[in-house]
Amino acid sequence: MTEQQPYTLIDTYPGFELRAYPAHVVAEVDVEAAFDDAGTAAFRMLASYIFGANTAGRQLAMTAPVTQQAAGPHGEGRSEQPATTAPVTRQRAPTGHTVAFVLPTDVSLATAPVPDDPRIRVVEKPAATAAVVSFSGRGGRASFERHLEGLLAAAEKAAFVPRGEPRYARFDPPITPGVFRHNEVQIDVVGMHGEKSHP
Repeated sequence: MTEQQPYTLIDTYPGFELRAYPAHVVAEVDVEAAFDDAGTAAFRMLASYIFGANTAGRQLAMTAPVTQQAAGPHGEGRSEQPATTAPVTRQRAPTGHTVAFVLPTDVSLATAPVPDDPRIRVVEKPAATAAVVSFSGRGGRASFERHLEGLLAAAEKAAFVPRGEPRYARFDPPITPGVFRHNEVQIDVVGMHGEKSHP
């Protein structure tokens, strides 16, 4: 069974879940591709890394989800050792998208192998509180944007303010029929009036 990125459910609100995600390590790459093509464009590079294309020749477990989001300034921390855990994150960057594999929980920035491909970055993401909405289907750009709009409206109504770029998370391989696919829109938030964030 595929390992999934761990989180703690803080509370459930109309239209979304509030979750606490611990700090975690990801392998990510920027791609010049349309939103719906970014995952495919990045997958081979990232999969090669976790299947042994790294300085240690080490294979890492695949985890879910894979994420995508708009690329911003990249963190200073980098790791040279890969691990494969989901999610893979897809971000829409100003000049493309950043797609990420979440590495397994037993992989730290210090122990992650260094990618052979210099385009791949291994970075640690800080702990965060996120508003999340889940949905099924093929999860193209139109579906993502529709669910993001609903999530932002629900979070605002519950007195949460978004921080940073939304993440689009896919949990299933492309061969999975659309009706059985699990997708999520995730966005980091803070409470406006002291609402629970981290447990």
